[in-house]
Amino acid sequence: MSEIKLKITDRDGVTHEVEAPTDMAMNIMEVVRAYELAPEGTIGICGGMAMCASCQCYVLNDVSLPEMGPDEDAMLAEAYNVKPNSRLGCQIPITEEIDGLEIALAPHE
Repeated sequence: MSEIKLKITDRDGVTHEVEAPTDMAMNIMEVVRAYELAPEGTIGICGGMAMCASCQCYVLNDVSLPEMGPDEDAMLAEAYNVKPNSRLGCQIPITEEIDGLEIALAPHE
């Protein structure tokens, strides 16, 4: 099993260094849930379908991410607290290419 390292800053401003497996078809939202970095019921409300923006995060460093799809783009157009570096965690798969990714969870509203 191959793992990557991520830095995730929670909504209280605490940064967590976590490891995530690349062979389990997980995404950032699922990693946040697995490590309980956000209160239950405040992230991944739609189950990772890019329909709620509860997993919105800010990308803090220059890591090659997959292109934003139309569903993610449309959801972010309607979300609160959106910044130019906003992405939906459910749309960022855990792959070796994102090793070292640093994100901050957007405020929950």
